[in-house]
Amino acid sequence: MNIRILLADDHRVVAEGLRELLDNQSDMTVVGVAANGRQAVEMAGELLPDVVLMDVTMADLNGVLATEQITRLHPQVRVLALSMHANREFLAAMMRAGARGYLIKSAPMDEVIRGVRAVVAGGSFFSSELSEFFNPETLLEKTLPDGTLAPQLTAREREVLQLVVEGKSSKEIAATLYVSTKTVDYHRQSIMNKLNLRSVAELTKYAIREGLTSLDR
Repeated sequence: MNIRILLADDHRVVAEGLRELLDNQSDMTVVGVAANGRQAVEMAGELLPDVVLMDVTMADLNGVLATEQITRLHPQVRVLALSMHANREFLAAMMRAGARGYLIKSAPMDEVIRGVRAVVAGGSFFSSELSEFFNPETLLEKTLPDGTLAPQLTAREREVLQLVVEGKSSKEIAATLYVSTKTVDYHRQSIMNKLNLRSVAELTKYAIREGLTSLDR
């Protein structure tokens, strides 16, 4: 079996290094490289790879939201998270989104190879670096007692939230999402009402805590 892989990473050097590593495997082929989450969703639909190696923190559309969309639209495509962040928030967010595993970018190259093969075979895989706090059966319960985000934001609201905390104006967000500024303002108000937050600073703290963005990408 030849494993078809889509890379999604906004760091070109990382993406090119991974591409070389994976293409050197006799049973793997990198079929595309996406520079952000929005492009990853589009390319996943066009290429239908076996697995997407998904960077978690990307501008415009992060890996969490991109993973949600890919796994919903193309359930046969498996997602393996790739991040520099070894923490519960990002790990839990990616698992909730439908990822089959989580790799740390500093992990040995053999872990990346084993991780790809494991998720394509229908299993899961997590970097050994995560073992200090990771338990597959109880991760979500440990991270969030009820296993859910409360109050729950819609997928579009989380897209808007990411763009807001990245400093985008309503006009810029509207252009990115192909909606009116009035619609963006409606979503912004809905987000603040649901979360009972009143400033961009408070929204940023929430987004970081829930694994939707990071101060250090």
